[in-house]
Amino acid sequence: MEMSHRSKSFIDIHERAKSDLKEIMLIPDDYRIMFLQGGASSQFSMVPLNLYVNKKADYAETGSFAKKALKEAARYGEVTVIASSADKNYSYIPKLDASSFSKDADYAHITYNNTIYGTRFSSAPDTGGIPLVTDMSSCILSEPCDVSKFSLIYAGAQKNVGPAGLTIVIIKKELIGHALDITPAMFNYALHDENDSMYNTPPTFAIYFAGLVFKWAKDFGGLKALGALNREKSSLLYDCLDNSALFKPTAQKDSRSIMNITFVTGDKDKDAKFVKEATQAGLVNIKGHRSVGGMRASVYNAMPLEGVKKLVDFIKKFETENK
Repeated sequence: MEMSHRSKSFIDIHERAKSDLKEIMLIPDDYRIMFLQGGASSQFSMVPLNLYVNKKADYAETGSFAKKALKEAARYGEVTVIASSADKNYSYIPKLDASSFSKDADYAHITYNNTIYGTRFSSAPDTGGIPLVTDMSSCILSEPCDVSKFSLIYAGAQKNVGPAGLTIVIIKKELIGHALDITPAMFNYALHDENDSMYNTPPTFAIYFAGLVFKWAKDFGGLKALGALNREKSSLLYDCLDNSALFKPTAQKDSRSIMNITFVTGDKDKDAKFVKEATQAGLVNIKGHRSVGGMRASVYNAMPLEGVKKLVDFIKKFETENK
């Protein structure tokens, strides 16, 4: 935390982190990796400011953060909402194919995993050649990802990578250098690329921490091994909920997240009782987002299988005692 970001010691840390991330995500050579600040919310603005040419973009509205992203993009150009799941409280991912996208759009944007509503895209949609941008804040490093399907991936680090304050940007080189004239210097990808993410002091400790996580992921067996574990964890919990007479998952089966499992009893008082008793049993942060209520179990990489088993046992016990 004290060393200069321009010292050889930190530059070595920085380069190793980039190298390990490139290795575990199999990032092609025609992409650049940036370690930035501002969280994914800053990317809601940086993406249109840097990618707008015709000042047109397509957005899929699949949750609160997707809605915030498209609202920000609409400040700088024309946004077309090509699909929305708002009609069913964002409980599913709309079907998209090449015909869904505008031929003159500068890019298309999806939020790959929706933490609040427990949904996710199971694969990258075919955009018909339009550059595909995705927010992977809550699912990066959770399973294998074909980076070549995307032109830009961004992710806040705080779910699966490290402390809040670091934002990862993986961008095709060809998209860099086209920022609008009104783009602030700190929001210009070209400036960060030219300075190797060190135009100003980067979040040094968060980058160091992320580097340790990248090394851990490699030692664990890479994204294939992590993906297998995360599917095992989420399947264990979904199987329990699907077979429950009291609890019900809120996301439709073909759209379920493997990171965020959202569920309800259908009775707000019972939901509140469950959250209270779960907390007393050591199962913390189980309360659903304030905008939707219910419960949410986030099984990010740091959550061990044993933790999910404990939650499953508690769900069964609670159901027995609260019929």
